[in-house]
Amino acid sequence: MAESARTFWKGHLRLALVSIPVRLVAAEKAESEIRFHQVDRKSRQRIRYLKVAPGKGEVKKEDIVLGYEVEPGNYVFLEDEEFDALKLSSRHTIELSQFVDADEIEPFYYDRPYYVLPDGEVAEEGYRVLCDALWAKRKVGIGQLALRGREHLVALFPVGDGEGLMLDTLRYGSELRDAGEIFSAIGREKPRKDMVQMAEDLIERRSEPFDPARFRNHYAEALRDLVKAKLGRRETVAVEEQVEPGAKVLDFMEALKRSVAASGGAAAPEPPKKGRPPAKKTTSAKSSKTSKASARRRA
Repeated sequence: MAESARTFWKGHLRLALVSIPVRLVAAEKAESEIRFHQVDRKSRQRIRYLKVAPGKGEVKKEDIVLGYEVEPGNYVFLEDEEFDALKLSSRHTIELSQFVDADEIEPFYYDRPYYVLPDGEVAEEGYRVLCDALWAKRKVGIGQLALRGREHLVALFPVGDGEGLMLDTLRYGSELRDAGEIFSAIGREKPRKDMVQMAEDLIERRSEPFDPARFRNHYAEALRDLVKAKLGRRETVAVEEQVEPGAKVLDFMEALKRSVAASGGAAAPEPPKKGRPPAKKTTSAKSSKTSKASARRRA
């Protein structure tokens, strides 16, 4: 994975005077999502979202500028080069400013995970030292990183048995509503002790190590089965695409088969030829891959 995964960000991981070249790789699998398009049922054309201005129509990308509304109807424009000129050290460096115990970070602060890889052989020794030290002390490094046009609070921690490092963007305290205010309407009367004891016993009996491979996305599987069933019944509809010059056009059935396969389902069956019944096929269960990456994420 380290060689083939697309690099999302490159920079340095800094601890005091030590600077380690690293790169970030997305930990989430985009192809596991089931994506739909909106289609006009009558004309059978894809619905597109255009950026338009009243009285002008569609606006070209190069004519669009970001504006901050300082008061109703009054904006300050910000150009791309002005964003690039912002002097944020976190644009190119993750400065680890403190270390905390993993259980000090409440789960609702975690936002999006990334794998952290050493950028080049020279970086591997420093990377390994930091990873092993965090693992031995059971600590999480806290820093800041500029991503997607904003500065994020981040947590850096070892995963698996200290196999590597993971970075998770965190929500700032100002981004979360106050829990005390939300739960203030709930009664404070203490429940009966015997009822609490029964709940504790039930929790204890069902306590075991977390294994994410045991759980499946039943809704996603049902959707894939539905798509494959419709393909098997040849319930496909030709949708008109507005293809730009030079764009590659795929056969509609081939595109559907690729989409199902990319989403983790089996390849769609070929449509039956006339005068011949479709051959029966058995589908083997896809073997699940167990990842240790998150097993000790909160260790």
